[in-house]
Amino acid sequence: MTTSVPAASFTDPAPAETLERVAAALREHNFAVEILDDAAAARTRVKDLVPEGASVFTGASETLRLSGIDEDLNGSGRYDSAKARSKTMDRATQSAEMWRMIACPDVIVGSVAAVTETGSLVAASASGSQLAGYSGAASRVIWIVGAQKVVPDLSTALRRIENHCVPLENERAMEAYGVPTALNRLLILNAELHPGRGTVLLLREAIGF
Repeated sequence: MTTSVPAASFTDPAPAETLERVAAALREHNFAVEILDDAAAARTRVKDLVPEGASVFTGASETLRLSGIDEDLNGSGRYDSAKARSKTMDRATQSAEMWRMIACPDVIVGSVAAVTETGSLVAASASGSQLAGYSGAASRVIWIVGAQKVVPDLSTALRRIENHCVPLENERAMEAYGVPTALNRLLILNAELHPGRGTVLLLREAIGF
């Protein structure tokens, strides 16, 4: 069944009762879930969840950038940052090593474009760099998800990505890199095989795309 959702709802935070319902559905699918007030709380919680010295990769994410989590993980020196290490590597001769490094860290931290009320996470990517880790290669995954990303079902999740996320990401990519983005890869996570491997920090506020 397809649910019609107004475009404005793609930016409106879901109410408390909906967040509780989403959290329950995700837990039924073996995701660990914590509902937190805001990005500041998520930033503190990520520091608790990621051991100092762990190898870490962060997916490209406005949520991580705006919250300060990206800088904490990649710029503080407390972690073995795949992004920091990749800056010293030669893409022409070490690309395979780089891909292994970003796919199989101790912890990958990122976000998703949508989370459904039925307990699925939906990620979109132009390069796919974060998707291998999300789907199973990384030992642990932490997703920080703003309340505006909650949608009723998968069809609405795809509409949110195409009509809301891609235009905003395209604008960001043009400003940052001078090239447009592309919806090249989609990953739908319906459940975790290993309970607790994936942790969703579900925020009561809106943040990111």
